[in-house]
Amino acid sequence: MHKILTIAASDSGGGAGIQADLKTILSLGGYGMSVVTMLTAQNTLGIQGMMPVDPDFVALQLDSVLDDIGAHCVKTGALINSQIVGIVADRLRKHAIEKIVVDPVMQASDGTVLLDEGGREAMVRDIFPMTYLLTPNIPEAEILVGHRITSISDIRKAAKKIQKMGPRYVLIKGGHREGAREDVLHDGSHHYEFPTRWVRTEHDHGTGCTLASAIATLLAQGLPLMQCIDEAKRYLHRALRFSLNLGKGHGPTNHYASITREIARSHVIEELDKALERLKRLNIGHLIPEVQSNLAYAIPFAESVEDVASFPGRLIRLGNTVGAIAPPRFGASRQIHHLVLAAMEYDPEQRSAMAIRYSQTLVNRLRTLGYTVAEFDRNRTPDDLAEEEGSTLAWGVLDVIEELGKVPDAVFDQGAVGKVPMIRVFGKDPRSVVDVIAKL
Repeated sequence: MHKILTIAASDSGGGAGIQADLKTILSLGGYGMSVVTMLTAQNTLGIQGMMPVDPDFVALQLDSVLDDIGAHCVKTGALINSQIVGIVADRLRKHAIEKIVVDPVMQASDGTVLLDEGGREAMVRDIFPMTYLLTPNIPEAEILVGHRITSISDIRKAAKKIQKMGPRYVLIKGGHREGAREDVLHDGSHHYEFPTRWVRTEHDHGTGCTLASAIATLLAQGLPLMQCIDEAKRYLHRALRFSLNLGKGHGPTNHYASITREIARSHVIEELDKALERLKRLNIGHLIPEVQSNLAYAIPFAESVEDVASFPGRLIRLGNTVGAIAPPRFGASRQIHHLVLAAMEYDPEQRSAMAIRYSQTLVNRLRTLGYTVAEFDRNRTPDDLAEEEGSTLAWGVLDVIEELGKVPDAVFDQGAVGKVPMIRVFGKDPRSVVDVIAKL
């Protein structure tokens, strides 16, 4: 088990600091340990109070963990003052920790100072020379270099200047800059840029802690630094994309999104198998279109067609019932997968769909049963979408959703040239979809 020690402040709201670090470490398969430098009373609105831990007790925590368990990598966050910085530097030097990731936390997003001026001087003097990777954001880099940073050229120059202060590598995060938001790594000789996929969300509390602890966890696993940064950025992007709307202010990133996705994969396949067995017991062969059908189910927080499972070769009609050519697998059918992803864009809970034969009688039956049914016209599909498999259907579903303000229980179209008319039934899972099919 790869062991990662985080030395940081406690966030009572759970979005940043020690709590964010430990969630990240666990999600990425590491064993997390902690040394608390400060207690905070904080929530999504900001920090209401702080209580630094006595430096001697910080030292005791460090000795307790490192003398017994040790660490493959150490990540530091808020170190508060020069005394704590000195203690941390002394103990990390004593225990000869080789991989140290330093997130030079200087102030919170609400402006609360988390590292005083003496602490900054001590960090540059005592911590930087033993730092493997330093991860300042632009405001922190500006404090370190003493001037504004507004362009990518400024970031490169600042990274080079900061790297000369001692860290082996410096990664300046570009998220606070307008326009393109590349992160820039400098190794003393070269610059390397890491493009950032921007996520529009107000719930971004703890992003710096999350990225640094993700890199530290991957470094502990022995991965090369460039790969660590790439994978950590993907982890953070997912945590931001599915961030949590908690509290009255800026909610936290979703550290559990990645691990939830992986845990859910086997469950998704199992539920599709169960749904197929149930479909086989129903006399619904007449509901299967001429071009056959399919039933799809996505993992939580699905991002691509590879995160959606269905039946390769589709579901086929076998007399009065149905059958499958092959067991379900992920990425099997782009068309219905695009439909599910389109529904999930509006409502992440709507993760399943099945295609059935179209008839006005079936549409009327669905409405009589109390289901919300909507129609889209394939002839209105934008020309630039017509050639990508599944994109026309996704467009149609999103068009309907925007008009209704919700994901309907079923969407149908009456076909077009070379396109068979069809009804698509949506639900939270295969069971709920088959519940609808059974009533028809």
